[in-house]
Amino acid sequence: MQRSTLDVGSALRKVREGRELTLEEAARDTRVRREFLEALEAEEFDRLLGDVHVRGCLRTYATYLGLSPDKVVAAYESDHAPEPSPSTMTPPPGRVEPVLGGRRRRDDHRLLILIAATVLVLAGAFGVLSARRPAPEPADLAAEASAVEPEAGVDREVTVAVVARRPVDVTIVADEGEPQLFSLESDEGRSFEADTTITLTLSEGSSARVTVDGLDFGYPGEPGVPWEHTFGHQDEPAPSPGG
Repeated sequence: MQRSTLDVGSALRKVREGRELTLEEAARDTRVRREFLEALEAEEFDRLLGDVHVRGCLRTYATYLGLSPDKVVAAYESDHAPEPSPSTMTPPPGRVEPVLGGRRRRDDHRLLILIAATVLVLAGAFGVLSARRPAPEPADLAAEASAVEPEAGVDREVTVAVVARRPVDVTIVADEGEPQLFSLESDEGRSFEADTTITLTLSEGSSARVTVDGLDFGYPGEPGVPWEHTFGHQDEPAPSPGG
């Protein structure tokens, strides 16, 4: 337990008692916890939260009691100046860096030797393995391609893309569901998906480019006449008057 020979705590307590103040009143007015004020008056500074906290509480308490905070803190510092820790002491010049430099040079040299040895071992092992193992046979690209092709009869979605070249109303019926109406402006596009079929209706033929599953159907229909078609998986593009 740290105690001051200058009796800072006794001075604080005597001034407080001379003003007829209790520790509870001082704690309320200064907003410093009662146990901290009590520790200051008892000079049990280790009950506070470190040297910085002690100095702050001393300044606040001294100001509250009408004392000079600088003098009170100076009295505390004269008997409680923190001692430098061994970790913060500056090492003698000219001794640490050369040692570290020598260690680094030796470590770098060892690392280069280790890397070179590793490369030689890997090269030798690769040569032995290459000599023992024959080159792999050419892959059968045709067989691999057929393995990833979709099997016949496997369901896949139907995708219809519409890009308007002038304003047009587009009606979509996906898999016999409810009709959905979309209004497209010039150069505006939308895509639609369904499990089996999509019925597409354009308010005016030759007003939009239609693409089904990547196949280009051009601009189907006649200008000024509505156009409608139901697309499935077997549809093939055909020449369109508006192409």
